[in-house]
Amino acid sequence: MAGNSGVQGKVPAVEDTMSLTAREPQDHKASRSSRSSKSSKASGEDDRAGGGRTGARGTDRKRRRRRALRWSATVLAVVILGGAGAGYLYYEHLNANIKSDDLNLGDAKDRAADTKANSAGQKALNILLIGSDARDNAENQKLGGAKYDFGGPPLADVQMLLHVSADRSNMSVVSMPRDTLLDIPKCTDPDDGTTYRALQGEMTNASLSRGGPGCTVATWEKLTDIHIDHFMMIDFAGVVSMADAIGGVPVCVDANVHSHTSTGKGSGLKLEKGTHPVKGEQALQWLRTRYGFEDDTDLARAKAQHMYMNSMVRELRANARLTNPNKLRKLAEAATKAITVDDGLDTITKMYDLAGELQKVPTDRITMTTMPNRYQGNRVVPTEDAKQLWRLVREDIALDGKDAKKATASPSPTVTDPAAANDKIAVQVHNGTSSSTLAAVRGRATAVKELLTGKGFTEAVADTSRATAEATTVVRYPSADLQGDALAVAKSLGIPAGQVKKSTEVSGVTVVVGADWRSGTAYKAPVKNDKTPDTAGAINASDTSQCMHVDPDYTW
Repeated sequence: MAGNSGVQGKVPAVEDTMSLTAREPQDHKASRSSRSSKSSKASGEDDRAGGGRTGARGTDRKRRRRRALRWSATVLAVVILGGAGAGYLYYEHLNANIKSDDLNLGDAKDRAADTKANSAGQKALNILLIGSDARDNAENQKLGGAKYDFGGPPLADVQMLLHVSADRSNMSVVSMPRDTLLDIPKCTDPDDGTTYRALQGEMTNASLSRGGPGCTVATWEKLTDIHIDHFMMIDFAGVVSMADAIGGVPVCVDANVHSHTSTGKGSGLKLEKGTHPVKGEQALQWLRTRYGFEDDTDLARAKAQHMYMNSMVRELRANARLTNPNKLRKLAEAATKAITVDDGLDTITKMYDLAGELQKVPTDRITMTTMPNRYQGNRVVPTEDAKQLWRLVREDIALDGKDAKKATASPSPTVTDPAAANDKIAVQVHNGTSSSTLAAVRGRATAVKELLTGKGFTEAVADTSRATAEATTVVRYPSADLQGDALAVAKSLGIPAGQVKKSTEVSGVTVVVGADWRSGTAYKAPVKNDKTPDTAGAINASDTSQCMHVDPDYTW
């Protein structure tokens, strides 16, 4: 640290470490890498860094624990900041390990609006964790198997959205099964300029092969309308190195299990009934196991991944492994070499700051879920419950239900382009009043069009196409420059701002009159249900009773 010569020869306090780190030179990232893999662990690494700085006043035991945690953080500071010369070189060495890539490769029209700050000026954080199945080197090939895939395009076989609440009181994680069918937007590879056309009904894991992790981010934003701030990606080899550095993570099975079939399928995991610590290659096997857990599907694998992550968080926050300088150095080396991040996380300073935010969340307020889905053939598609889950995340409502009372109103969206005058706004009104039990109300689009005309929207027209089924009335707009207009239309009709959605399915501001507004001139917004759907399979990180059910066909 060239500008901090006073650091040499002394052990900085934890608070000093933050300020010293913040003054380190930046922009020493490695040249752009692409496509690494497996990121169930990326969040755990950040929780590890955060866990070493949690403390509380009160009882003597809490004071002792706080001193231990402070000592752990100081040891880490000594490892990285030990001297003005050697510390600076090691800091530069770690920075050089980090691989980075562009955050979002999609078009602006497919991107979600930036997250709006709450009344206290705090903003939620959304981080996409990606596990790549890349078989791009000998080690990944050995760990991943499937020799015929060597050198092929990587797939995003693990995808988890980590949402940290604006006030840092809770964290929600949502996994998307790799077999999910959805629309992948057009993506452009920043390295060679290749443009990948938009696809419909494609498996979500294919997004990674279309320019890199930034296309996976774009796909999530298009589906969820949730702004993603960062991504972290890890591959097979990265999982093993991180698991080795972390040490054993306890996992549980309710019977002996061997994930192996007569045709060679399966992860190779072999465990006896009960709880066992797994690390290294065995941890990778656990995270990849599908054959042998529950119904042998990707949904069971996601559940096992959630159990591992929860257990890892508990282990790291217990701090048993954060008081040894060599282990701390090993963790720092493994973490910086194992993951690929977006440009917003491409230095040790930025990662340390993020870890500081993550460690504020109590373990018992971390909730793991899976996107609600239903089978379509041998693949899955999102259900209506998935839309409910995305809304809760967008509106920063905790999935554990503990702060539902304070989440009574949707945050006001950020508008970059104000609305035009009412008589200058072109509006189309579509009849969506049909339902599974009722026919569409004839003339409903015309009735609402006339209502708008009476409010000064003289450019409003009724859509004469066939009525469709829309459960809830919604106002759609295609691009950010029309968001203000759409909100003005919605306000005039009494439609909540939360029901104003950006959509590439419309060419202008469009009011879809839903089955919840079949008559009358006053729209009554439905009472919001802020409960996490049961189909999300929520698991709390503090629950130590979780144990994977073994398919009897895979016992030994």
